[in-house]
Amino acid sequence: MRRVNSVHLILGDEEFLAERATSAVIAEVRGAVDNPEDIPITRLRAGDATAPELAELLSPSLFAEDRIIVLDAAGEAGKEPAKLVTEVAENPPDGVTLVVCHSGGGRAKSMVAALRKSGAEVHDCAKLPPWEMGTFVRAEFARLGVKAGRNVVDKLVESVRANLRDLSAACAQLVADTGGKVTVEAVTRYYSGRPEIKGFDVADLAVGGDRAGALEALQWAHHHGVPHVLVADALGESIHGIARVYGMGKPNPQAIASELGMSPSRAKRVQAQAIGWDPPSIATAMSVVATLNGDVKGQAADADFSLQRAVAAIADLRPSPRR
Repeated sequence: MRRVNSVHLILGDEEFLAERATSAVIAEVRGAVDNPEDIPITRLRAGDATAPELAELLSPSLFAEDRIIVLDAAGEAGKEPAKLVTEVAENPPDGVTLVVCHSGGGRAKSMVAALRKSGAEVHDCAKLPPWEMGTFVRAEFARLGVKAGRNVVDKLVESVRANLRDLSAACAQLVADTGGKVTVEAVTRYYSGRPEIKGFDVADLAVGGDRAGALEALQWAHHHGVPHVLVADALGESIHGIARVYGMGKPNPQAIASELGMSPSRAKRVQAQAIGWDPPSIATAMSVVATLNGDVKGQAADADFSLQRAVAAIADLRPSPRR
């Protein structure tokens, strides 16, 4: 008998929502067992998979062990692989949770209707039109336990003018820094005039070893009102991402994405950033961002100077790329 929610269709081309939905499914499956780390995750792109490879991957195991299979870019699947996936979705093997990520288009567009018909749980991850950004922000605040007024929501959407990932991060940052008392004044203080540059623009240049470019970007960020804490958080996240990816060796981006819960595109970017770093420089950089985190939250008399020093230090720490 088919288990409830053993097949999931992540439908839509909004990467942030697709990542979140996929992570939620994985967390739900792993949360239902005593030893979640024992449930393996296999992630592969549909366009790179052959029918025999998929058949072996989706075949029943001897002891019906729990396992999660994530099929990315299912719209790119060939005719035979697409047919196999839809057939397996009708009656998935015991223990298998199949997560099919599909944009809704592509040469395997018909897979969507077939998966719906088979009873797959559908997660709507379509790109949101501009007029629905406010609804998304309101829902993000609600997820964080905060009821945001219309003025707050409208001001944040107007100020950030970015993608869902940035809007989600902005909601979390505001709730954390205001203790949940988010006001229009708080949004203005943190985000007014910031769309021209982001904290991750500074971080990307710094971890890439571009000292001059990173410091120039930092000045622009300051000019456009990007809060110190957002730049510091971006630096910290970049360094921690490099540390985690570096420790995995040199697997492909899909393996990194599966293990660390990143999207394949982000995993590929972080893997590229990790080139040239080594354990001593990573360890020192981790210390730098840890100190910076305290400095921008009140421990330093001059947060501007602390940021400049940290950005320069991170850029100087990156050794020359290995050849």
